[in-house]
Amino acid sequence: MMHSETLSEISKALVEFQSKLTPVIKDSDNPFYNSKYASLETIWQAIRGPLAECGLSIVQPISCDGDKVTLDTILLHTSGEWISGSMPLIPVKCDPQGWGSVITYARRYALS
Repeated sequence: MMHSETLSEISKALVEFQSKLTPVIKDSDNPFYNSKYASLETIWQAIRGPLAECGLSIVQPISCDGDKVTLDTILLHTSGEWISGSMPLIPVKCDPQGWGSVITYARRYALS
């Protein structure tokens, strides 16, 4: 994890943000494990409003360094403060479907 030099404003905003959160609905089925999970779209719907109300936003760019591909999740605050983390992306199959799947999966987990 990396972060801006100061965290005082983003910390206050996170306290406010967390107080606004409600449980995310598990709207998707995983037939392989006979379980339910919250889709990426549903998670975004649940957090987008509270994030904005608290002066927060999230970006999730993909970074490449040679063969190493990562998803970076960056939480930004209107003060300029930020917190970020990275997750390596390793698709099961190295084709467009495999990359799309691993990117969506990582984005969903990072937001959760």
